[in-house]
Amino acid sequence: MTADGPAGRVAGRVAVVTGAGDGIGRGVARRFAAEGARVLVAELNEETGTRVAAEIGENARFVPTDVTDKAQVHAMVAAAVGTWGGVDILVNNAWGAGTVGRVETKTDEALARGFAMGYYGPLWAMQAAFPHMKANGWGRIINMCSLNGVNAHMGTLEYNSAKEALRTLTRTAAREWAPAGVVVNAICPGAKSAAFHRMAAAHPEIEAAADRANPMGRLGDPETDIAPVAVFLASEDARYLTGNTLFADGGSHINGVAWSPDLDGEQ
Repeated sequence: MTADGPAGRVAGRVAVVTGAGDGIGRGVARRFAAEGARVLVAELNEETGTRVAAEIGENARFVPTDVTDKAQVHAMVAAAVGTWGGVDILVNNAWGAGTVGRVETKTDEALARGFAMGYYGPLWAMQAAFPHMKANGWGRIINMCSLNGVNAHMGTLEYNSAKEALRTLTRTAAREWAPAGVVVNAICPGAKSAAFHRMAAAHPEIEAAADRANPMGRLGDPETDIAPVAVFLASEDARYLTGNTLFADGGSHINGVAWSPDLDGEQ
């Protein structure tokens, strides 16, 4: 502690983290709080969201948020402003849609939900947060994207497509909002997120194969491997870094990870 409050790389900042009830979102929310930020835990699952806010303590607030609902996304940002007077940092992390299957099996409904959660939700949050960041001449937006999209992994079309669209949004917003002091970057994490654990539960062979394929021999930990990268991007140290994709993946992006699951017995 300092005389002026908690020490840390994001001390005194207000951060909104979507999908903060588990996995990477939880790791980022907890790490931001440890670095002095006040954290709005935006999460669809009330049980996990409440738990993470309680873990963080007095510098956190849980707001139930379905990022596929524009009104709830706007209410999320308004809650941060109403509680702490603004929004300095926005982390778009929420995901909970999608199944494993071939391109020809994907339905319009599955694709629409994937884009609602992985693209439109982040867009609405960015649009709502930007005026507050612009007014302060300072802002950090971090979008969680994916190697699935970069490497066109099999079986996850809606996820791949939404995440690559989000990377394009990241670069476009970075270009347009740089004069306002708002930097916008993406992280492609290689970690055992909540979504990964759900997929691994349905396809147990995937987890071992993913670990073997990683140059470091393991997928990362959300709080100790991924969250510190988010803290850097949210800090003053990243003031001259915008429109970039950081691969926090143990080197998986270097040559591309082999990803050829057995989809209905065909390759």
